[in-house]
Amino acid sequence: MKPYTDLPYPERELELLEEEQVEFKSSHTIILYNDDVNTFEHVIEMLMVYCDHLPEQAEQCAYLVHHTGKCSVKNGDYDKLVPICSALQEQGLSAQIEG
Repeated sequence: MKPYTDLPYPERELELLEEEQVEFKSSHTIILYNDDVNTFEHVIEMLMVYCDHLPEQAEQCAYLVHHTGKCSVKNGDYDKLVPICSALQEQGLSAQIEG
């Protein structure tokens, strides 16, 4: 294996590593919490509408929320998750951004 200094573009390698670290640090998730108000059908529909889940994925998340108390339903940058989380909350779901 060649030493790092022998790479053709060492500054580009460092740049890529820095981008990866920034990307990792900026990752957040929307957590959906269980409640005794919303039906499975409503939760599934809202996950499909606002989180772009497929029906099967939304159903699995709804069951996880019901049985474990919470489930991660969407990952991404904080700024992109805020309107999604707000929409879920406006629809009566218990959701918050963590990360």
